[in-house]
Amino acid sequence: MHTIEPYYNWRDRYIAAQDERSPFFGHTNSEFEFTHKIYNYLIHPQWDAFGSPTLYMKVIYVDYDLGFTIIELLGEWNDCIQNDVMFIKRDVVDLMTEQGIYRYIFVGENILNFHGGDDDYYQEWSEDVREQDGWICFLNLRDHVIEEMAAARLQFHINFDKPFNQVDWRPYKPQLLFQKIDQYIRHPKMLILGD
Repeated sequence: MHTIEPYYNWRDRYIAAQDERSPFFGHTNSEFEFTHKIYNYLIHPQWDAFGSPTLYMKVIYVDYDLGFTIIELLGEWNDCIQNDVMFIKRDVVDLMTEQGIYRYIFVGENILNFHGGDDDYYQEWSEDVREQDGWICFLNLRDHVIEEMAAARLQFHINFDKPFNQVDWRPYKPQLLFQKIDQYIRHPKMLILGD
């Protein structure tokens, strides 16, 4: 797990620690010292902690003019015991929403497990963003994570599964990725994400 790094090819466009409007403004990450772990496994020091003991994130892009963010996740999302969605909602999303972010793209290929609880925070989050014509989308979740999210009935609040499950997002520039996902969410029959 210590070799899995957050995506860094957009660092010339955005760094959360240098963004005064970011929840992670001023945050410093070591290049060499491993301080965070998930259970007994050390993780790469570039991941940011936000309150959960088993889930870490990296805000890899924000566009305040278009009102969207791209956030990469690593670890186990556990609402059942840790209530991770509460930490994400209160300590990250609410602060970003205050700054005009209403469209959330989460890269979930490194979410190893998901354990659902109740959906109150998801419902609140979904209502908050929909009031501003926004949405929440998860890309590239593992099949068992999709099954667990569906069992928790999260499909009523967030977008995941097909066609968001096999998106080769890295070659895109952030704005183009956002535009393709936004177009698909608004007009699902008009666009295929692989185009």
